[in-house]
Amino acid sequence: MTVKLNANEVVLKAGDTNQVIDNNTIEGKLIVTNQRIYFKTLNEATEKFNLEILFENILEVIYFSKGLFSVKGLNVVLRDGKCHSFPLKKRDEIGQLINRMY
Repeated sequence: MTVKLNANEVVLKAGDTNQVIDNNTIEGKLIVTNQRIYFKTLNEATEKFNLEILFENILEVIYFSKGLFSVKGLNVVLRDGKCHSFPLKKRDEIGQLINRMY
């Protein structure tokens, strides 16, 4: 799994996550750079679910927690109304980083 970075683009944080799309769980990595957010899948069969989010397209970042000791993550709401949900172990670190960028 490789990500092509633009000129002057630097990876700031990355974390393992998954995304539920049409009742399918897609495993991948959430990568935050100084220019955008990437969701890259771990295997080639699910590459069509790769995602790139520019910071200017983000409307809001919402923290979520399901249960007392279970899943924590981020919902990234885009200006076009779409919402992408990412369960993350480093939710607070990555959420604060994204909030500073947009």
